[in-house]
Amino acid sequence: MKSQNHVRWECKYQVVIVPKYRKRVLYGQVRVKLREVLRELAKRKGIEIIEGNVMPDHVHMMLSIPPKYSVASVVDYMKGKSAIWLHNEFGSRRSILQKKFWSTGYFVRTIGLDQKMIEKYIRDQNKKDKREDDDQLDLVWN
Repeated sequence: MKSQNHVRWECKYQVVIVPKYRKRVLYGQVRVKLREVLRELAKRKGIEIIEGNVMPDHVHMMLSIPPKYSVASVVDYMKGKSAIWLHNEFGSRRSILQKKFWSTGYFVRTIGLDQKMIEKYIRDQNKKDKREDDDQLDLVWN
């Protein structure tokens, strides 16, 4: 449990975001930069990335979000700011990296007793995609 002034809380969510048209553009330096950007954005809002993995066509994250933020506002913030950072860094080299980089929607699920199973699922995403880069780029803070 975490605490703030007048509240004790444990709010964990599994979130999946995808680039527009599920394009496979999250590889190489884009993948490395996106990992750094998402970690920095989460840190700025006091959000903990418990587990995460950047795949070529989607991002899995397990987030601990303080109750003062809605899941929708956090996902919108992370998608919007990360798109701008990626566009500023790689936009001139890759036409796909525009400011409207992410798909409109996202997947979210609350985490209850399934936390260990979902952490394992996120970690094992690279094994399911044989076309993936060899290096594991997880988003874990540890």
